[in-house]
Amino acid sequence: MRKWLAAWFPKYNQDVVLLAVDLVGTFVFAVEGAMTAIRAELDLLGLLVLSFATALGGGVIRDVLIGAVPPNSIRDWRYGATAFAGGGAVFFFYQYVQRVPPGLIVTLDAAGLALFAMAGAGKALEYGIHPLLATLMAAVTGVGGGTVRDVLLAHVPLVLNSDVYASAALAGAIVMLLLLHIKIRRSIAMSCGGVVCFTLRMVAVWLHWSLPKVMVH
Repeated sequence: MRKWLAAWFPKYNQDVVLLAVDLVGTFVFAVEGAMTAIRAELDLLGLLVLSFATALGGGVIRDVLIGAVPPNSIRDWRYGATAFAGGGAVFFFYQYVQRVPPGLIVTLDAAGLALFAMAGAGKALEYGIHPLLATLMAAVTGVGGGTVRDVLLAHVPLVLNSDVYASAALAGAIVMLLLLHIKIRRSIAMSCGGVVCFTLRMVAVWLHWSLPKVMVH
């Protein structure tokens, strides 16, 4: 099977996997951004802008930081199309989307975080970034879009006071990089890292875990 894939898809492990992960994460975060826009009573244009920013903001920041310019989400039309498709789907079918249980929304958000974190770390490594900084790029990719979204809505970014979120992305990226270091296949390493990120985020929500804070009296 591996030889067959190598013959038909010579860059399968890198290009195809990263693209698929990126696009799925883009759609998931675009849906989340659109739902936030509806709760904020924005119009269609505002909804699409917020969908685009939520879905692609983290990737744009990552690409600029690692020198992948112009950012992939600007060069490749598929990213923008996916973000707008997610936003448009929520706008036109909101009567169905609003019936989605909150638990499913949290699950999709955790899945999007895991997908983006692994894609961010993987792309940083492709550009020769040191593994330590590649870990940080995983967190930037995972939480950057949500941060841009909250800033546009004049809110304190959720990542700064939420349950374990960015730290879940960091943990997943560390697992992925450790597995790559011991020569585990990239697709397997990314999958394991994504599972760790997703699981940690879900457990944190379930058990209400959060990072320590300074208590001001």
